[in-house]
Formats: sequence, structure tokens, C-alpha cells
Amino acid sequence: MCLRRWAFCNISVIPGMQTWKRYYLHRSNLEHKMASGRPSVDYTCKAMRGHKGVINDMAYLSKNEHTFATGQVQSVVCTASSDGTVKTWNVQEGTQIWSSPQQEVPLANIITFPLYKLAVTIDCQGMIKLWHGDTGQELASFSVSSSSCSVAAYTKNNKPFLTVGTGVGILYILAASDLSQVLRTEVFQNCGMDLSLCSPDGQWIVLCPTDPAFSPKVFYTDCATNPEDDELILSSPLPVTSRHLVTCWLPAELARIAILHDDAMNFHIVTFDIVMEKKSKYKMNIVVQQVASFTLPTQEPWMTKKIMKGFGKQTLLIAAGLELKLYTITGTELMVFKDHHKIITSIWVDPFHVVTSSMDLSLRVYSWKNDNKSSSLISRYHLIGGSHRWSTGFRSVACDDVSIVGVVAGTDGTDILRAYSFNL
Repeated sequence: MCLRRWAFCNISVIPGMQTWKRYYLHRSNLEHKMASGRPSVDYTCKAMRGHKGVINDMAYLSKNEHTFATGQVQSVVCTASSDGTVKTWNVQEGTQIWSSPQQEVPLANIITFPLYKLAVTIDCQGMIKLWHGDTGQELASFSVSSSSCSVAAYTKNNKPFLTVGTGVGILYILAASDLSQVLRTEVFQNCGMDLSLCSPDGQWIVLCPTDPAFSPKVFYTDCATNPEDDELILSSPLPVTSRHLVTCWLPAELARIAILHDDAMNFHIVTFDIVMEKKSKYKMNIVVQQVASFTLPTQEPWMTKKIMKGFGKQTLLIAAGLELKLYTITGTELMVFKDHHKIITSIWVDPFHVVTSSMDLSLRVYSWKNDNKSSSLISRYHLIGGSHRWSTGFRSVACDDVSIVGVVAGTDGTDILRAYSFNL
């Protein structure tokens, strides 16, 4: 029963948790509290202040493994800010753990490798720095000299890697343990790119050009450990052209990606499966197969940012404006939620929950209906982010098994974190 509900659970790493029954009861109790969301009873809320600018990115640094038997959990998040600092925070205590020295340039992105206790920041001029997750010590740096960078992380053969796309079309592969360069190649001539996350099977990253004169390409991550095999680094261009590309993986498939694009008239979503095909005894080829496509209804808000996330094998969650909608990859509209009264800024999706953040200064928590037959969401409750006197809304949200953390935009240009820790 535990393995059917929580495929990742492992009681061997949980001191004092001797039986699957006890583990099941702890996890079920926690899920009940995350589903009911009663203030003070089910969760505690803490505000974490310390940055003197905008929080541009946030990620969990702690591994998603918690010692339920002892009742002691610790979630750690990292933040990168326009004030030039990276900070880590204890979510349950609501306290800062460490802060880096102020950098000369604002920080734009942060990537974490929880298994290796590493955090990587990228500033607005392309300087990449590696930080020790426990101490905040700067371990290495590497510059790609670009004011526009997109980053993706993955692990190969138990080694962490970083893929960086620059504003001039250069792709770098770096060993995340010391930021040493593994590979440098030109993908798009004088054209920037946005990188997808790494595929569920860890094999692929889709590179989306910012210039519609180019089409997306698929990057094969195995070249990080076999850089001499340059024929398999990139696929042929995908049959998609647009200057507004949004991507997401369907997590229950090994390598199924949905790409949202527009043609100046409508928004379209095309879904592809990516496989490695053997052409001959010594020749392999990257094959991208279209499996579905549809056009979004014309009444969708045109001028608002589109956010898209995947669930299961064929469910897409799309936020545009105030609404959250669920579609199949063939275009069937499954559900519509109108729980926010201002624009939705981000969506968090995991196997159990969905959380949306909004500029109405609230987070909305949903849970998946556990019937194993359909992708149905149940709208649960709001988490409030404070007062509009001091805050303008939530910029983003992230979750782990025991907490939810949102970035709150301050009216004075100073952001804070609002953390909701669920009681065990």
C-alpha cells in the first residue's frame, strides 16, 4: 500500500520507523493536514526577511526525505536576489542559515543539487558561482560572459552537471562539482535560447531559440560523459517556430514534452516523444515523434503570460490570467478553476498537490483525486501572504513533502519569503 501511494518511500533511512504501517500512518496524517489547511492546527506560517531587493529565484536545497518518526524535519531553501546575495533559510524555524558576501552584479538564477549539498548561482552578466550548501563557502566560478542565460541541471553516472545556454547561441556543459568546462558548442548563431528542464529519464533537454527564424532542438545529455561523440549532441530542428515558446515534460513518460507556441493568430500545443533509434550496428539517431496537438480556444487571454505544467502521461495544467485549466494533450478541457482574482504567477505540481501563486497575495492549494482513473483536482484552500499595505502579491511558489514557500513582492521593492510548515 505504501509503495502504491508513495513509490519513493524507503523506511531503511528512517530511524525508529520500523514498519510500513507506521510510515503509512505518518504520511497519511501529513497529507490530511496538507489537504485541510487549518491555520495553527495543520500548519504554522513564518515570514523570512533579509534580502534588500527582489528575490529573482528560489529552490529547495534539502533532500525530500524527512524523519517522520522523530517528528523533526528540516526544509532548507536557497534564494538569489537582485541585492547580489544568495541566502539559505530554515523553513520550519523561519530563520536565515547563511548569506553570501554581496556580489557586484545582481543574481538572476539559482540551481540546487540537494544530494551533493551544492548551490549554483548565475548573475546578470553570466558569472556562474558554486556554493557549499551547508556553509555558504564559495567553491568555484565560471563566466560565460552573457547578460542572458538559461540553465538546466541533471545527473549522469552519479555526477552532477550544468547546461547553460547563452544569449548568443552558445551551449556550455559544466561539471557542477567544480564548474569545469566539459563541452562548448554553438547551437543557434547569434540567437539566445531558453532551456527546458531535463526529461524524466535524464536523457534530454529541449533548447528553444528566442528568434523565430530558428526552431527548437533536442540536446542529448549523455554527451556530458561522452563529449567525443559529437554526432549525437543535437537533434534536427523540431517543426515548431515561434518567439513565444513554453515547455513542460509529462512526468509519467520517459521523454514526452509539450511545447506551447503561437503563430500571431492562435496558441498551439504540440506534444512530442523523444527516443534514441538505432539506424545501424554503429549508428544511433535522435528521433522526435509528434504524438498530439491542439489549439487553445480563442477566448484565452492573449496578452497575459502563459504558464504550463505537465502531470501523468497526458494532462496539462495551463494558467493564463486568473484561471487555471486542465487539458489533455489532445485538447479536451478537463477542469477550470477561478480561485484567484488577480493574475496567476506560477504553478507548482507534484504527484500529490498543485499550488498556484497569484498577485492577489494568496496561494491556492489543490490535491489530486486519488482514484487512479482520471487526472482530477480538488480545490482545497487559500494561504494568505500578509497585507496589501506592505506587499503586492506572490511572485512564485515551491513545495516539498512538509512545507510550502512563496516569494512575496514588497511594495518597497524588497521581497520576503512566506513559509507554511505542516505539523507532524
